[in-house]
Amino acid sequence: MEILTWSTLSTAEQKTALKRSPLIGDSGLEQSVRAILDAVATRGDAAIQEFNQKFDGFNSAKIGELRMVEAEIAAASTRVSPELKAAISKAMANIDVFHSAQQFRPIDMATEAGVRCELRSEPIEKVGLYIPGGSAPLISTVMMLALPAKIAGCEQRVLVSPPPINDAIIYAANACGITEIYQVGGAQAIAALAFGTETIPAVDKIFGPGNRYVTEAKRLVSQDGRCTVCIDMPAGPSEVLVIADSDANCEFIAADLLSQAEHGPDSQVILVTDSQAIADGVNDALTRQLAVLPRQDIAATALLSSRTFVVDDMLQAAQVSNQYGPEHLIIQTRFPREVLKNIRAAGSVFLGAYTPESVGDYASGTNHVLPTYGYSRAVSSLSLADFSRRFTVQELSAKGLIGLGQAVMTLASNELLDAHKNAVAVRLASLEK
Repeated sequence: MEILTWSTLSTAEQKTALKRSPLIGDSGLEQSVRAILDAVATRGDAAIQEFNQKFDGFNSAKIGELRMVEAEIAAASTRVSPELKAAISKAMANIDVFHSAQQFRPIDMATEAGVRCELRSEPIEKVGLYIPGGSAPLISTVMMLALPAKIAGCEQRVLVSPPPINDAIIYAANACGITEIYQVGGAQAIAALAFGTETIPAVDKIFGPGNRYVTEAKRLVSQDGRCTVCIDMPAGPSEVLVIADSDANCEFIAADLLSQAEHGPDSQVILVTDSQAIADGVNDALTRQLAVLPRQDIAATALLSSRTFVVDDMLQAAQVSNQYGPEHLIIQTRFPREVLKNIRAAGSVFLGAYTPESVGDYASGTNHVLPTYGYSRAVSSLSLADFSRRFTVQELSAKGLIGLGQAVMTLASNELLDAHKNAVAVRLASLEK
């Protein structure tokens, strides 16, 4: 990777050096995705079948319905090896434990005499779960989405994934309680979940990462007046930033960088270190490890838009990381928790030499659906709360309204909202009779 000395760069050069992959900035992306959304909104299943054939070479009219039936799910499950089933089971257990611990605790209190306020939570009724497929079928994403949705109590949980769906994705979905599985991916899958088709139901909220087409489709449907659907977050091409000091292991760092670079050509990886020796050593390790990777062409393309920054110290390293706002942040230093004290923006953080990003992707228990593009500066990683909607309740007694009423009327009057004032005044007047 290109090595840059941070302190020698101007502010403008630093900003340019932290830009995401240019593959993300395709000016024709919105137009292409919008055409797909319009087709699905207008022609439903017929458009889905055409896009399945065009983008995935999958003819659903011949192979079967868009929705997988029980027999297909059972058959796919039998083709999954016992070893993989055991790994899925172990990962599910940790994800279940960590997310179950996030259960909402309601608030019910009196803010003053006769004024009762509550904070309640209810599960989102219908959720759509997008599972990337293609060259890297993300079995783990099934668990990261389906288990929290189940724990939260979402009544309808609809899963979509590019056809033909990997057997392990089908098995994991079934193990996590998913009964609605549809064979459709890409922007057309997001359109189906947003607008609904003859076969695929519209949902209230769409979850899941994806490529830039999926990410753009999620953005567009969340702003489309033809539907009322929310999205979890901007979660597109993968990225990782590694902070390393002179004690770090170059082979470990290179392995972590490549683990994200292999996701796709538009992925991006960043190394921030206070050691020139580490910067050079990691480049050497990247060359060796890349040569034996099956997905080396994909990773090599991602590395073209990736770079190393040599900084003055670990405080500056944290500042660079915060400015970038990585999806994944690995801190491989002598005292990682000291560096962590200065971290303000990251989707998920991995501390120490023996915590590769891979454990969070699969089985530690945390969620791997995370904000990208620097949105981690304001957007949180996926949690159980995302599958619920919180709302407040208030209840006043006559005494409560008498105590609070004058303040409300004064505020309403100063906002020139006389009807608001009157809603209190008529009640107070009735209490004087």
